[in-house]
Amino acid sequence: MTEALITHIEAVAAHAPVWGLIIVVLLMTIESSFVPFPSEVVMIPAGFLAARGSLTLGSPLADAVLAILSGVAGSLAGAYINYFLSLKVGAPFLERYGRFFFLPKPKLERAEEIFRAYGAGATFVCRLLPGIRQLISIPAGIARMPLAGFTLWTGLGAGIWVTILTFLGYSLGAHTAAMTYAEIVHSGKATLSHNLPWILLGCGVVFAAYVLVQRRVMRRSAPTT
Repeated sequence: MTEALITHIEAVAAHAPVWGLIIVVLLMTIESSFVPFPSEVVMIPAGFLAARGSLTLGSPLADAVLAILSGVAGSLAGAYINYFLSLKVGAPFLERYGRFFFLPKPKLERAEEIFRAYGAGATFVCRLLPGIRQLISIPAGIARMPLAGFTLWTGLGAGIWVTILTFLGYSLGAHTAAMTYAEIVHSGKATLSHNLPWILLGCGVVFAAYVLVQRRVMRRSAPTT
């Protein structure tokens, strides 16, 4: 699947100087909703093009920042699609008909299990996990997770993920000779796979620290009897 996507998106990337940021938003919206495909094939090349001054503004740093913002915007848009649709139709509908929308019942049940176990933390950390990244918004919608919290944790998780991918592409663009689209994607994915456990560990520490601080603040602010 990845190879087929690389071929198609490479053709789209030829229009990056004019439509690059819009393309990133659209593709990341699709990636974050019901049509799962690797976000690496979008954001790593976006970072590469930014480093070469070939994205939109012609300024490497500005293009990289805009690519990250566009990627996060697309990720949130796709997550909102899943969240609000799940909120409206509910679990029974998705379990019965989800297979027609790339959502087989076993995957839905796994996403629900993770969300029940970790709640807000799941919407944050799971944005960095292949295969569950798109699905975690569904149990959040079914459980009617507060929209503000959903937006915060989804945005943070997506922001970290998109920034990492863009940085990988940017580093390749800044330090290597010309590469094919496929070489950019596969090189970035190999580096990401090697370092993913450390990234997840760091995110877990950040969320655990947040929970501890929040609980301490809540205890201090609780009325005494």
